Amino acid sequence: MSYVSDLRVVLRGRDFRRLFGTRLLSQFSDGIFQVAVAGFAFFSPEKQATAAEIAAGMAVLFLPYSLLGPFVGVFIDRWSRRQILVIAPFVRGTLLVLTAALLAVGASDAVFYTAALAVLGVNRFFLAALGASLPHVVPSDRLMIANAVTPTSGTVLTFVGAGVGFLLRFAIGPETGGTVALLVVSGVVFGFSALIARTMPRELLGPAYDPDRPRASEMIRDVLAGLLNGARHILARRPAAAALGAMATHRLLYGLSIALVVMLYRYYFTTDAEVALKGITLVVATSGAGFFVAALITPWGSQRFGIENWVPMMLASCGVLELVLCLPFHQWGFLVGGFVLGVGGQSVKICADTVVQRDVDDVYLGRVFSIYDMLFNATTVLGALIAATILPPNGKSYAALCVIAGAYVLGALGYRLLVPSHRPAALETSKNA
Repeated sequence: MSYVSDLRVVLRGRDFRRLFGTRLLSQFSDGIFQVAVAGFAFFSPEKQATAAEIAAGMAVLFLPYSLLGPFVGVFIDRWSRRQILVIAPFVRGTLLVLTAALLAVGASDAVFYTAALAVLGVNRFFLAALGASLPHVVPSDRLMIANAVTPTSGTVLTFVGAGVGFLLRFAIGPETGGTVALLVVSGVVFGFSALIARTMPRELLGPAYDPDRPRASEMIRDVLAGLLNGARHILARRPAAAALGAMATHRLLYGLSIALVVMLYRYYFTTDAEVALKGITLVVATSGAGFFVAALITPWGSQRFGIENWVPMMLASCGVLELVLCLPFHQWGFLVGGFVLGVGGQSVKICADTVVQRDVDDVYLGRVFSIYDMLFNATTVLGALIAATILPPNGKSYAALCVIAGAYVLGALGYRLLVPSHRPAALETSKNA
């Protein structure tokens, strides 16, 4: 079925529509918030961001998901998920408005980043509750369809929110006042998601009461042991381990590429912070378009060539095309390169999701996806940290582009060596973006 057809099927359920609306508003708010963070950290006229500061900003955006991810499930399985969806937006909105007020009176950067970390920590609980609630609002025979369309829709709304955030910043101004306004708008929009969540019965989303449930402290200890067991389970299944390695390779090099592009647009293509932000916004837009295209072509490509061939094809294409397109250091090359990385990276992720779901025993699946989540975000930050050590002040580095291209090709070869060529690998989950 097509994306539109799949979405039409699941939207027939009233409870799904409510949960879906909660997700869309929250991720729209996320897009605005991300523009506020990026604008404050990297594109304020009064700031001269270095590659190290870019890495720090990316750590703020990504590390809470890595560090908190494995543990939030302990509480998601104990607290009312509907109440989490109602209370978390209020907490996040309060934090955003408070942060805006502190910035307005001249608070330090440390205050901003601390508040941003707290906001993203709350958001991790919210998103985990959304994921755990989905089986309660769709029939079991439509769960796969719902899992396919909701992440793609959420990602699209995040890009839309980022676009709106950019327009608001352009209208209000790049100074601290613009960041303050974006934080307030993001908090208010996120609050509307709580109003939608309130329309659902409190008991609808679970969890069911279990009198034999262990204490939270015991469950947290079990999480640590479970991660080790999950890692051993992955290593014993070569296709799943290779798929996670391919995904981590892309995210590492994607993080390096993001830092390189930000530095180039900030200091090489222009020295005007607002012009730089416009350029970065266009790159993000082309990358978002690539994400959507990947959801359309990956089912065909993985079925036509097999996952064991499609994944290295995508990795190698990212490396070769990024080098060819970007080596002249013209802006159009980075726009097209953003699209290429969007298509290739999301294709690898869809295939990795499918291989993990197919080859990992169900009893280990939650723990394996926790490891997946940690790798996805931590390797992105690691890529930015590597960029901080190798990039010149203006970001223009032929060596960095060659390193990125070579690492993509090596990642493709490594995956191909680990996964036998004769292994059948038809894509069972068509659009798990």
